[in-house]
Amino acid sequence: MRLATLRDGTRDGRLAVVRHDGGVLASAASVAPTLQAALDHWERCEPGLRALAAALERGALAGEPVVPGLLHAPLPRTYEWVDASAFLNHVRLVRRARGADLPPRLESDPLVYQGGSGVLCAPRDPMQLIDERFGLDFEGEVCAILGDVPQGTRAADAGRHLRLLLLANDVTFRELIPDELAKGFGFFQSKPATAFSPFAATPDELGPAWRDGRVHLALRVVHNGALVGDCDAGAEMHFSFFDLVQHIARTRAFTAGTILGSGTVSNADRARGVSCLAERRMLEILDAGGPGAKPRTPFLKRGDRVEIDMLDAGGRSVFGKIAQEVV
Repeated sequence: MRLATLRDGTRDGRLAVVRHDGGVLASAASVAPTLQAALDHWERCEPGLRALAAALERGALAGEPVVPGLLHAPLPRTYEWVDASAFLNHVRLVRRARGADLPPRLESDPLVYQGGSGVLCAPRDPMQLIDERFGLDFEGEVCAILGDVPQGTRAADAGRHLRLLLLANDVTFRELIPDELAKGFGFFQSKPATAFSPFAATPDELGPAWRDGRVHLALRVVHNGALVGDCDAGAEMHFSFFDLVQHIARTRAFTAGTILGSGTVSNADRARGVSCLAERRMLEILDAGGPGAKPRTPFLKRGDRVEIDMLDAGGRSVFGKIAQEVV
């Protein structure tokens, strides 16, 4: 089952179910007015939503064409947006290129930060380049939307609290990061609003591609019409979503509607490309001799276009496409 949120002039939009081919949707207002309302009462709402999706699929429910520009993020705002860095190749590259030490427990203790959750961007919203000196970058990620997660939840039990999966463009101002981290207090200004894919899918929608708490499909990233990344989002995700749930729930509970990100999808095989410009720049620095060398690739500039998508084995876009222009 796939869900979407239609823009309707309200803050949280209107919930809809989406046909398997992604071409038609239908209102789910008879079950829940918004995705957050459905998540708050998932045990009651899920059967009704699945029934609507099945009726739409067999033609028993009238739908309307999917118009990408009319879709919001599945959750236009959420209680918490928690992002990890579960692909260790990304961490190693970035640290090596600037001559920084790796975290001592990199392979056993996930890196996590809490991002802004009150304003989330639609899949076709523009990326705002406030100042070119800020170093605007895209970051392709896979995310999970959680139900209520009790404090102390273990990885073995985390699957029961995971409701939906989707994609994100975790937009970053790269040149603001060093000064922020130097304060020892984490990201803030360097992380503007994140954009999300138009569709959120239940894990069973992915079939065998969803296993061991990971999405085993390629994340495709296109920059100005050229494919720059086709990274496997499964095999090199060191910490699964189940592991990440255990980590964040160690000392506190989370409420339904929390979004949990994988961090930038990254592979050691250079032939798979990159899911952010920072990695390409880091590789250029390493190839040119390491810290102190200059990268060739610039960060995003006005007029640039970025697309992030994920296709299943049959070539279907599982989550719909994020397609943004820099303005």
